[in-house]
Amino acid sequence: MDRRNLGNEGLVVSALGLGCMGMSEFYGTGDEEESVATIQRAVELGVTFLDTADMYGPFTNERLVGKAIVDRRDEVVLATKFGNERREDGSRVGINGRPEYVRRACDASLERLGVESIDLYYQHRVDPEVPIEETVGAMSELVEAGKVRYLGLSEAAPETIRRAHAVHPMSALQSEYSLFTRDPEDEVLPTLRELGIGFVAYSPLGRGFLTGAWKSMDDLPEDDTRAGRFPRFSEENFRRNLELADRVREIATEKDATPGQLALAWLLNQGDDIVPIPGTKRRKYLEENAGATNVVLTGEDLRRIEEAVPRGSAAGERYSEQQMRSVNR
Repeated sequence: MDRRNLGNEGLVVSALGLGCMGMSEFYGTGDEEESVATIQRAVELGVTFLDTADMYGPFTNERLVGKAIVDRRDEVVLATKFGNERREDGSRVGINGRPEYVRRACDASLERLGVESIDLYYQHRVDPEVPIEETVGAMSELVEAGKVRYLGLSEAAPETIRRAHAVHPMSALQSEYSLFTRDPEDEVLPTLRELGIGFVAYSPLGRGFLTGAWKSMDDLPEDDTRAGRFPRFSEENFRRNLELADRVREIATEKDATPGQLALAWLLNQGDDIVPIPGTKRRKYLEENAGATNVVLTGEDLRRIEEAVPRGSAAGERYSEQQMRSVNR
């Protein structure tokens, strides 16, 4: 597995990471034994950049990741997040960027993960009620205390990124980016490249559409929350988005690759400062995703992919109207 730099402060990660969220919540029933085996298999394959957050579960995903890496901490780059505050019963408190909460959240994550330091600590969502300078100031104190090595933001707007970076160097900005979601190309990526900040792409497979695994909404597990949470999974939009996924499948077949591998290879070709973190909870899909690094795309291949899935062609917004208010701010 190739490695890539995130930012200019020395953070080096695997070219592909592993998103662990779905192992604990949102995408159907989890299997802890298989999830632990998946994380450990990822490390064997060189996929050593692991992504979690305190709100996944809530709290259970960090414990799961901690269990999986208990005897291989030095082999992984561990990223987690704070800011989407939830209670033990799963209910949501709201977005919290207050300095006292930052410190408390970090200590709790360290305990759940069973580690002495977090490699990359993100603010999960920007709190509009707290100046970003105050939040990042508290985050920088965690670096000084040795509890955190590098800092990042998630779903932040360019001006917020600039203000945060002026307080303490940001190593990464995490946001949704895929053939279905191209918004970061407008302002976010140019800002990051100007400042020397890396980009971590979550949902790089369009929340599953680009894997080519679905034929209809009946293929989604009964307890999968995507259909109820994301406009792209409404019945009409779902059909239109499957048509786009079928176009990706056609090109992938010609390249002797899976649709998911082609979509990840496209993203890897958008810049050496971009690191996709496809999520999965099963070893067979992890191994498939890892194969994306072996897919070689020519200029003609990239042109055909762009033609098959033009920017803005995905049907529906990536989040609900309410959720969209918490991103890019």
